[in-house]
Amino acid sequence: MMGPAHSLSGAAAWLGVGAAAAAAGHPMPWPVLVVGALICAGAALAPDLDHKSATISRAFGPLSRALCGVIDSLSHAVYQATRKTGDPRRAGGHRTLTHTWVWAVLIGAGASVLAVNGGRWAVLGLLFVHMVLAVEGLLWRMARVSSDVLVWLLGATSAWILAEILNKPGNGSDWLFTGDGQEYLWLGLPIVLGALVHDIGDALTVSGCPILWPIPIGRKRWYPIGPPRIMRFRAGSWVELKVLMPAFMLLGGAGGLGALGFL
Repeated sequence: MMGPAHSLSGAAAWLGVGAAAAAAGHPMPWPVLVVGALICAGAALAPDLDHKSATISRAFGPLSRALCGVIDSLSHAVYQATRKTGDPRRAGGHRTLTHTWVWAVLIGAGASVLAVNGGRWAVLGLLFVHMVLAVEGLLWRMARVSSDVLVWLLGATSAWILAEILNKPGNGSDWLFTGDGQEYLWLGLPIVLGALVHDIGDALTVSGCPILWPIPIGRKRWYPIGPPRIMRFRAGSWVELKVLMPAFMLLGGAGGLGALGFL
């Protein structure tokens, strides 16, 4: 799928989690619902850091483009080192390592560790990165005609304001994990969810997605999981634009209303 659809699916997924939490009798504070949805929308772009033309690879200028090259090379090296006889040869690393459950868990766990041990500036950094990505994904038309600096300023301002709101008692810095020093431990959850939702979205396309790596399936370790071929579509096709994106918006709206107790 393309960036906007990935971001919409990420936001909708977290709002759905919020609705499920409310139905289970443990509603999220509204700042956690909003921040989590934005982080998940941004994180749903992150697996494409292995592709030089992806939204995330352009989002932070030369820094993200350079990181894209590193991740692409790393992903290709891991693919080559772990492929089985049934896995085809390939020249690049797109849709390999960063499109697996292993990568999703690792980046989510890393974000949680950084948030807990890095203090305020680490939290602000995580929020900034994902706010910029959320703007690039959810407001992609406006982001493309704006300068990168304006998008970065919007991301930085949003990160600062949201961190201040979360820090107020009862607003969610200690949501889910209430032990001493566990504030913001939950920040890794929407990051994991966003990456997994991205992978599921890509699995619906004609190429499939090797979500289950390194679990071998038959003669392949990088088996492209997906529905039957007849149910798949090409990225950017009318199915994505006219069916899935409106569906994500409706599901996200319903999830948000449910999370806030209106449904």
